[in-house]
Amino acid sequence: MDTSLESKNIIQEGDPVLIYFDDEVSYLIEVKGDRKFAIHRGRPIELRDLIGKSYGDWLDFGAARAILLEPTLDDLIMKARRESGIIYPKDAAMILMKLGIRSGGRVIEIGTGSGALTLALAAQVAPDGKVYTYDRREDFIKLAEGNLKKAKLLPYVEFHKREEHEPFDETEVDAIVSDVPEPWHEVEVIKASLKNGGRIAALNPTYNQIEKMAEALQKSGFVMIEAMEILVRGILARPGKTRPEQRMIGHTEFIVFAVKPSSP
Repeated sequence: MDTSLESKNIIQEGDPVLIYFDDEVSYLIEVKGDRKFAIHRGRPIELRDLIGKSYGDWLDFGAARAILLEPTLDDLIMKARRESGIIYPKDAAMILMKLGIRSGGRVIEIGTGSGALTLALAAQVAPDGKVYTYDRREDFIKLAEGNLKKAKLLPYVEFHKREEHEPFDETEVDAIVSDVPEPWHEVEVIKASLKNGGRIAALNPTYNQIEKMAEALQKSGFVMIEAMEILVRGILARPGKTRPEQRMIGHTEFIVFAVKPSSP
């Protein structure tokens, strides 16, 4: 098998590709030789025609052209199929940094949803770690499995169906991320599965929720409790008239972080 850097840039059957048009419309597709893909300009794309091309190549559609790109984690999250709200890359990035999630890590996720944050966690623990993600809805689990499979990250994730308060199968995990409406009810089962020195992040959209979570963590003995909100504003960078964009992704989630110490 050719494992040269050049060969890794060649698009093959089953690869994910971001098709980015010069009018800023983009599509995330999985290359399958027997399928076509409808686009907003011109005829549908014969996906078999992408096999053998390189990431970075241009496709000419007459009145428009598009570049073929290898999707980033940001692309995979924002293009994931969803039936629930997703964790935005701005929040996911801070969670990965603050929890110290890295290759080989073991992470529990409470509230799989559409699997957007699961994508970020799986990409970070690969190739030697594992994400154990739990949700009470079977349809969300199936949706997330599809998103992980499309991103080629499915081997690094285990899916479980679970109701609130039920203990987790895993213990001594490195980190736990919660994205459920009332995480304060989960603090003791979280504590039971988290290693000493392990870290937790809990996401909620309102002040009342993060206040209750911070109080529950403090009562349970967690330390280094902090909360934050992350805002991102784009800038229109243009010669002589650069200014902030009028629209921005503002409030999405508050995030509470904490650390489990060893028993006194």
